[in-house]
Amino acid sequence: MATTGPAAGAGKGTDSDEVSSSYRWVVLSNTTIGVLLSTVNSSIVIISLPAIFRGIHLDPLTPGNVSYLLWILIGYMLVTAVLVVTLGRLGDMFGRVRIYNAGFALFTVSAVGLTLTPFEGPSGALWLIGFRIVEGIGGAMLLANSTAILTDAFPARQRGMALGINQVASLAGSFIGLVAGGLLSEWDWRAVFWVSVPISIVGTIWSYRSLRDTGRRVAARIDWWGNITFAIGLSVILVGVTYGIQPYGGHVMGWTNPTVLGELIGGAVCLALFILIERRVTQPMFNLALFRIRPFAAGNVAILLFAVARGGMQFMLIIWLQGIWLPLHGYDFEDTPLWAGIYLLPLTCGFLIAGPVSGYLSDRFGARLFATGGLLIVALSYLGMLMLPTNFSYPAFALLLVLNGIGGGLFSAPNTTAVMNSVPPNARGGASGMRGTFMNSGQVLSIGLFFSLMIAGLASSLPASLHDGLASRGVPADVINRVAELPPVGSLFAAFLGYNPMRNLLGADTLNQLPAAQAHDITGREFFPHLIASPFHHGLIIVFGLATIMSVIGALASLLRGKRYIHVEPTLPAPVHEADPVPSSSDTAAT
Repeated sequence: MATTGPAAGAGKGTDSDEVSSSYRWVVLSNTTIGVLLSTVNSSIVIISLPAIFRGIHLDPLTPGNVSYLLWILIGYMLVTAVLVVTLGRLGDMFGRVRIYNAGFALFTVSAVGLTLTPFEGPSGALWLIGFRIVEGIGGAMLLANSTAILTDAFPARQRGMALGINQVASLAGSFIGLVAGGLLSEWDWRAVFWVSVPISIVGTIWSYRSLRDTGRRVAARIDWWGNITFAIGLSVILVGVTYGIQPYGGHVMGWTNPTVLGELIGGAVCLALFILIERRVTQPMFNLALFRIRPFAAGNVAILLFAVARGGMQFMLIIWLQGIWLPLHGYDFEDTPLWAGIYLLPLTCGFLIAGPVSGYLSDRFGARLFATGGLLIVALSYLGMLMLPTNFSYPAFALLLVLNGIGGGLFSAPNTTAVMNSVPPNARGGASGMRGTFMNSGQVLSIGLFFSLMIAGLASSLPASLHDGLASRGVPADVINRVAELPPVGSLFAAFLGYNPMRNLLGADTLNQLPAAQAHDITGREFFPHLIASPFHHGLIIVFGLATIMSVIGALASLLRGKRYIHVEPTLPAPVHEADPVPSSSDTAAT
């Protein structure tokens, strides 16, 4: 093991070897529930969006309502990505358990607020967006500090196992949310939010009664300008990337929209200012010096690439199942959201198999073998998905999902353990927040990136397929030309929401003018899936090809992390400095 130089900090701290074994398991169980609650709620609305919009009597595919759709979808993830570093740093300063407990309480308040939505239409959507943002703040408090609290409580020889269980909850939660959202929305759309209320209440009471701070606090001032420039810069970039997938001025996407360009450029300027500020302030919010630690830097690069690829896969698989495969196998479009979540369960099973085991083994053998091998397995699963036909055999698809889940489980726990082991105890909250930022930003970026790639792929071939298919069913030429010229994002969103895309594209007036047999055929289960299969597969090749490349690059970054490295505090007393001291690369030693 290695030391990295003297650590400075203020306040009391307890070495993790001195924490009782029984308390460690209290910490593990409570933080796992907190992380699971946070990640389940990041995805629970994806499958339940149709029921939610029906409940508030709002058509999300009407052009003026698409913004409501996007903000209910990304508001939670966006706020979590932006605030997780700040809240982790505040945990270093004021106590990680204190911020974590406040996150549980805030999550409870927001969950209740979501269930009590009093409005319908746009007002109802704004109410949901507002409380989803509040819920995202609570979720960021939980995510930012749970990993640091676990690292404080468990000694290095057990951290991999503890963080493995925690990371399985984090990764599996996003897919459990898909199934839970589908099942609960079949009963009542408010149940999607009600389910979090009792769990949040119990978790809040339990955390306030049982958790205590065992980590070191840092006497520091809040880096206001760093926080402001980071929040503004990252927010507007992520918003710009998301809005870039909407049509603009006759273009199929909005990347030439002055507003989108202004957001991307303005956000980049803010982040550049943020970096300048962080290099000059004595107590930075985002401690750039941590990136001198090779395992920390390599681990976070790998996390970002893994998150972007995984987020894109999640959305593409949902569209693939709901828009093509499930209708072709006898499921009505309105039933596809629930069944898409169920058919994706093998992915969660893979996480559950590999996560705890890889975490336990990484305690003995280090992270590099498991994290690197896990990303290569993920890349292999993407290659397999790329070669599947659009109307695939489910056993082959399920096997690839399990393989992807195993690869993700092998990567996540060891990688997180390596990142957290490499930093000084007084920087764990900020380091956990940085890791969370890379993970959550990657998931939001994946929406803009992979939807853009899919839309670009569809734009080149879908109009011709629509023209030929509708012409063969006797649809009037003027209607065919109008539909063929529509941006493909409408068809993607319709499939994503479990709506019948052809019913949405043609409209009730056109369908009523057609003979009943033709209208029934066009809006049936097989017409749209056969129509879009070839263009969609062309887009899938691009999407999964890029995901494969990103996973391989992430594996290379993971390989370059070096041998096992654990930061060890010096035994001699050290002076207290204003800034958090962080080792330079020359201080780093390996075991």
